[in-house]
Amino acid sequence: MSLILLGKKVGMTQVYDAANCLVPVTVVQAGPCPVTQIKTVDNDGYNAVQIGFWVQKESRMSAPELGHLKKAGVTEPVTQLSEFRTVKAPEFKIGDVLTVNKFTEGGLVDVIGISKGRGFQGVVKRHNMDGQPATHGHMMHRRPGSIGMRQTPGHVFKGKRMPGHMGQIRRTTQNMTIVKVIEDKNLLLIKGSIAGANGDYVVVRQAKKVRPATPAKK
Repeated sequence: MSLILLGKKVGMTQVYDAANCLVPVTVVQAGPCPVTQIKTVDNDGYNAVQIGFWVQKESRMSAPELGHLKKAGVTEPVTQLSEFRTVKAPEFKIGDVLTVNKFTEGGLVDVIGISKGRGFQGVVKRHNMDGQPATHGHMMHRRPGSIGMRQTPGHVFKGKRMPGHMGQIRRTTQNMTIVKVIEDKNLLLIKGSIAGANGDYVVVRQAKKVRPATPAKK
């Protein structure tokens, strides 16, 4: 199983790399993530591992949640639980704690987050359409214009780009480079930007689609 951590997006900053180049990075507080449940084909019909994140007060947790965590031997209650399927039986055991020390600087990861919600938006902002003329008597400046036809087929095709809810969608940014690992603070500095607002929960996993290195030209 590839290493997966739950985390929280802290924000963006910039640091200097080994070549003394300024690199924009996203700071992610990843882990520690205790393993709270192991599922196998024999017992549950599929292989999976459940991990938790973000310590919470017991008074803000329900009794079933506290019972589930205490059964797993988790000393500090965690508010976020996520399950990830595996091809084979998980290598971890209940009670193991996953931290950022498994990641290495220069390694590639995929980061999964929820994009910022923009509410209901028109076609100009949502789909980057040009809109209609702004002068010469036009009254429909930012509207989509004609969307169908009168006779054949006589209806609007499915998938037509229309106004609607924008953002708040699960997005995966692949093959991002880890610039720095700060183990004592459980921080990962990842090159580039990731989906979501500051404070949103994210998933950091080892990259699944690593591109082969391009051979040097002779």
